[in-house]
Amino acid sequence: MTTEEKPQGRAGRNLTAAIGVGVALVVMILASLLLAKATFVAIAAIALGIGLWELGRAFATAGIRVPFMPVITGGTLMLVSAFYGGMEEAAVTMALTVIATLVWRLSDGPDGFVRDASVGLFSLSYLYLMGVFVMLMLVETDGPKRVLAFVIATIASDIGGYAAGVLLGRHPMAPTISPKKSWEGFGGSLITGIATGVASVMYLLHGPWWVGILLGIAGVVMATLGDLSESLIKRDLGIKDMGDLLPGHGGLMDRLDSLIAVAPVAWLIMNYLIPVA
Repeated sequence: MTTEEKPQGRAGRNLTAAIGVGVALVVMILASLLLAKATFVAIAAIALGIGLWELGRAFATAGIRVPFMPVITGGTLMLVSAFYGGMEEAAVTMALTVIATLVWRLSDGPDGFVRDASVGLFSLSYLYLMGVFVMLMLVETDGPKRVLAFVIATIASDIGGYAAGVLLGRHPMAPTISPKKSWEGFGGSLITGIATGVASVMYLLHGPWWVGILLGIAGVVMATLGDLSESLIKRDLGIKDMGDLLPGHGGLMDRLDSLIAVAPVAWLIMNYLIPVA
């Protein structure tokens, strides 16, 4: 069966492959959280490294070069610094990485310096700065449950939005950015996001139900904005997906876009509204 002949859903995915890959990713996340926190740190670093590679390939189609080595090295150290040190250590590491990225790019001369350095700093912030907040969730004594609550709320938002969009989607949300996103899909995201947010906060973290509602709404809004932002990047670069690593999904960045956008808001809500167990 050729690629064109594979069963595609109304939203344009190979649904069987998408479900299989999605389940495998969830199992990997659960296993790493249950085994040891350091295992999840390693998986997060690998995932963001792959995301950076995909971004680099995407930007290369427009003649933009991401300073890969200083960004992936400094970004990974940011994750480790946040987990073993905290926010201040991660901030210092990021500052040093910014300097290293500029210095690294000096050797290629002035042509395109601002362009390449800027996209390097954008990638550092877009991926690794957001990842720092996941590490700050993880480091708490009930960290695996906090990360799980954040991941569940985000994934549920994506699933609910996809299902409602395919079945009921009639009114485009942002047709010039992502034609397949609909207001009906956004409503589905809200329902599933709020439901899983409440369940996760109450049963995983033993927090108040209203914090679950807040987490669910914030997760849906930020996940949608993250997805639209990545869609705009792809449209600007003239590409459909960030990659083809995940059958039925596209590239890994096509799955990370929601998670990295939700992470800082999820940390903020849980850090200040749910006491550490």
